[in-house]
Amino acid sequence: MTKLSPSILSADFSRLGEDCRRVLDAGADMIHFDVMDGHFVDNISFGLPVLESLKKVLPQAVYDVHLMITHPLRYCTDFAKAGADLITFHVETVDDIQATIDAIHAAGCQAGLSVKPDTPAEAVFPWLDQLALVLVMGVEPGHGGQAFQTSALDKLRALRAECGRRGLNPYLSVDGGVKADTTAPQCVAAGANLLVAGSAVFCAQDVPQAVARFRSL
Repeated sequence: MTKLSPSILSADFSRLGEDCRRVLDAGADMIHFDVMDGHFVDNISFGLPVLESLKKVLPQAVYDVHLMITHPLRYCTDFAKAGADLITFHVETVDDIQATIDAIHAAGCQAGLSVKPDTPAEAVFPWLDQLALVLVMGVEPGHGGQAFQTSALDKLRALRAECGRRGLNPYLSVDGGVKADTTAPQCVAAGANLLVAGSAVFCAQDVPQAVARFRSL
């Protein structure tokens, strides 16, 4: 069964804890927590205090933290202390990738790497055996309202093939433009086993039904 990580970027921040509890009760597997620094991507989102607050009210939740920041090595230990379970950062950042993976593991979290639309899947191959997750961006990170880029499907196929060749089974995740009735089935067919979706879950009229549609793919 495909797993689902709803992105809180689409949640109602006036009742964030309640919204997150609602999607988890509906069957979502984890909470996707997008951190933007206004430098690596144009937008600024939220940081450590928000994660700490969510961890207090929903301590049982799995927090899938996606660092879209220039210096993940500087902050990954703080996010681990704040409640992250899995920390994903971008292969395109300026920090040393191996050192960042090591720091994430030392902090007691699982590590993930993400690739932007213009970055080939092969960029993460050197670290694949150390990763719990590879996140393929279906859109340029930091910008809403973009159309899904089908090049993500080729990356998922390449990653699934390489994981199969090595006997690995990490989460292969996709984020951006993921819709239950169109792009999500294509992603799953290409090898994704973890889908990130925002408004399609948090803004759905029937949240349990929306979650079930994604997880049934």
